[in-house]
Order: sequence, then structure tokens, then C-alpha cells
Amino acid sequence: MPVKNRIAEFAEELKQWRQDFHRYPELAFKEFRTSDLVAERLASWGLEVHRNIAGTGVVGVLRGQGSSVRSIGLRADMDALPIVEAQDREHRSRNEGVMHACGHDGHTTMLLGAAKYLAETRNFDGTVNFIFQPAEENGGGGEVMVKEGLFTRFPCDAVYAAHTAPNVAAGTILASPGPVMAAADSFRIHIEGRGGHAARPEQSIDPILIGSLIVVSLQSIVARRTSAFDSVVVGISSFHSGSADNIIPEYAEMLGTVRTFRKEVQHETAALLKQLVEQTAATHGAKAVVDYHIGYPPVVNSEAQSIAAARAAARVVGEDNVVTSGSASMGGEDFAFMLLERPGCYVKFGQKSDARSGIGLHNHGFDFNDDIAPIGASYFATLVEQELPRSQ
Repeated sequence: MPVKNRIAEFAEELKQWRQDFHRYPELAFKEFRTSDLVAERLASWGLEVHRNIAGTGVVGVLRGQGSSVRSIGLRADMDALPIVEAQDREHRSRNEGVMHACGHDGHTTMLLGAAKYLAETRNFDGTVNFIFQPAEENGGGGEVMVKEGLFTRFPCDAVYAAHTAPNVAAGTILASPGPVMAAADSFRIHIEGRGGHAARPEQSIDPILIGSLIVVSLQSIVARRTSAFDSVVVGISSFHSGSADNIIPEYAEMLGTVRTFRKEVQHETAALLKQLVEQTAATHGAKAVVDYHIGYPPVVNSEAQSIAAARAAARVVGEDNVVTSGSASMGGEDFAFMLLERPGCYVKFGQKSDARSGIGLHNHGFDFNDDIAPIGASYFATLVEQELPRSQ
């Protein structure tokens, strides 16, 4: 079964929705226009619409034919990133400094497409909760929705989500069990040195030198303190110190991230990082303070729901185009908070084609491939009909 015929019929409409979302991107918890449009469309198709969940979150409830108490949750994220868009395309962002560089405009569109189709056909027995989540990129909107009673108000036997994969061929769907996205922690390091004249370094304690040693030393956690069977990323992404060429500054500030798949490795890495930073600074007569923040947990797909997702994917793109292993990424994703509460599966839709260069996520040149929107909408619709079948 390829893309559903009815969804193919309104593919151009999906494209128009997606490019409109792209023109008017909104940051975390400020998705006011986006959530208004989502709510309006859901209501126009006869769904029961609930708003103001985690601020700008929207849940659309659709009940099928029959009396089944079974239920399923389908989630899409709506927020954009604080990035200046590089490409001068017709649907370029009109909100300067904000852009959909991670495909959430496409995720929202695909889920809306599935909702439109299922509202028309209702070829299922049970309840579908369409979850449109704010603040995936920054703010943990998924966690906020869960804490505000998402699954108490909208019971779900299982929950599913998807993301675009820019370096995977369009028409391919990745659906594998186990860890597929990493825990994403962040840290800040403040190094207190002693400032002075750059011509007399022996009278100072140089925080730039100490910071540089810390940057290099942190890689020993990955190379020499972590099992080769575990995956860990420790990276410094920001290093600020000093303001002149002849002054040794008083302090240095660094920001970084840690990515892991297992809780034990996550906490061990945090402890090792703090110890290494403090000891390196002390060895050179300085003081360092580490502010470590435990962020999103890893995304871990449930076995049964991964099998179900792969089966639905195969019905849309064919078994040869479904990948059920080796799709783990060190990126973070707050759908993890929903998977801590309910079993489910997070799949990835390939979007690379001859017309697309495979520009990566969070890049100022990225754009969602509109050709895959009908695939995503068909996947979600097929998943619902498969998991909530009508009695014969």
C-alpha cells in the first residue's frame, strides 16, 4: 500500500500549509499563530480541540466508529530555532532571526494531514489524540505537557512521533527498538584566575591556558574513562575570555554538552567531568566551578511499538525501505519524556533526494522536503487504522 490516495489528492494543500508555517516560525512557548492555525483546522474537521496545554500546546481528539476504549497518541512539535535563514526562497522566514531549521513545520503538517484524512474516513475503532507540542528545541515542552496531566486528560495506550532525517533517502523510514536519541545534558564552567599584564605572565594565573587544558582533557572521559561499548559525546561549544591583546584576563567561561544513552553512563560522566575540571584548575592555582544540568533523557523505543511502527511504515513505503536497526543518533529530543510515561516509538522519515543536498538540521540553509509530507501523513493514518482496527 503506497501513499493513501486521498492524502495524495490534497498533497498540494499540505505543501501550502508547510510553507506557510515556514514563513512564520515561532520560538518555544511563543507558537501563538501556529497553534491558532492548528486548532482552527482540527476544529473545522470535527475534532474535539483542547488548548493552553503547556501554554501553546494543542490536543485534538478524534473518535472512530465503534465503542472500543483503546487509544493512541500521535505527537508533532511546532517550535522553530533562533537562526537567520540563509536561502532566499519564496517561503523564506518573515520573522527575522527565527527559522524552521529542524523540520517542525513539516512534522506539524504531516500530523495535520493524518488528522484530516482520519476525520474524513474514521476507519478505526478507538480514540486518537493528536498532540501538537510546543518548545521541543528549548524548554522541554514535552515534559511540561506530561506534568500538566497530558496522559491523565487524554489516555493513550501508546504514543508515537516522527522526525525528518536529512541525510537519509526520501521514501525511507527508520523504525528501530531501543535507544534512538541520546540524553542531552549541558554544563557551564567558570574559571577564576588572576589577571595581569600579558608581558609578565608569571605574575598571573591564566584562565585561557587552563581552559584550553580542560578542553583537551575532557576528551579523556570519552577515550579512557568510558567503556568502548558505550557511546558518549563531551563537547565545548562556547569559550569566552579576555578583551585585549596585552591583558591576561581574570576569568574564562565555557559552555558545553554531554550526550549519552544510558543513565549510569550519564551520571558517571557528569561526576568525572566535574572532578577533572576542578582538579585541572587547582593544579594550576586557579578555581573552577561547574554548573551541570541534567537535560532531556534518552529516547528509548519500546519493542512492541517499534514492530507496529515498522509494519505501518512498510505498508506505505514497502518493506525494503524500512530500516529497523542502526538508526540511533546522539541528538536530543524531548519526546523522551512522553516515552517515560507510555510505550511508543519515534521514527525518522528520510527526506534526501536529487533536488536536496542533504543539508543538516539546525543549519541556516535547511528546508523540509515537501514531497515527503504525504508519506508522513499516510504513515500516521496507517498506524492508527492498524493499531485501532474496526471489528469485522
